[in-house]
Amino acid sequence: MVDQRKENYHYEEALKTLRTNIQFAGAEITSILVTSCYPNEGKSDIVSQLAKEMGKAGKKVLLLDADIRKSAFIQRFQIEGEVKGLSQYLSGQVAVRDILYTTNYENVDIIFAGPVAPNPSELLEGKLFAHLVEGLSQRYDYILIDTPPMASVIDAAIVGGVCDGAILVIEDGTVGYRTAQKVKAQLEKSGSRVLGAVLNKVEMKKGKYYSYDKYGKYSKYGRYGKY
Repeated sequence: MVDQRKENYHYEEALKTLRTNIQFAGAEITSILVTSCYPNEGKSDIVSQLAKEMGKAGKKVLLLDADIRKSAFIQRFQIEGEVKGLSQYLSGQVAVRDILYTTNYENVDIIFAGPVAPNPSELLEGKLFAHLVEGLSQRYDYILIDTPPMASVIDAAIVGGVCDGAILVIEDGTVGYRTAQKVKAQLEKSGSRVLGAVLNKVEMKKGKYYSYDKYGKYSKYGRYGKY
């Protein structure tokens, strides 16, 4: 039988470790991309809970959903009325003030992805997105940006070009070493500094649980060791 309290404790402690490691990455790290290799590795869960943890620690956080193709956040937060989002701002339909929403997480605001656009990559590659991130970096301690998986589309690499750092979420037992290294190289090629990797969905046995390590060698246990 799984001890749910123990699982929750380990998960919360891992999030605190992730938050602390990001803070120690440097004061210049404000905008952070969170992505994965494949769909359903849990990146959206990680980024939303990380935002919550940072907010609880007193940081002013913006959760920015840049997965215009397949947003996971609109169903997580109950917003009354019509929801305007990133795709509408990037296509010139609305202003920044129209897409900022408060959440029930302490100190956390959100920008939703908005309606699915026919040209997500082109929208993200335009000057408006870079200006948005740069401008909001002056108002928030951290901007956490959720993107589509790297192995699917080019969107995350485009976003990486305007971010201060990137975190790669990897599902334990699903992603091979070569794939992970290829995605890491793509992020670095975009100009993004890879801050580390989160090993997610790890079985609670043999002392293993959610972990965060600096990115490097892939061990036999599926963990990513230090540089």
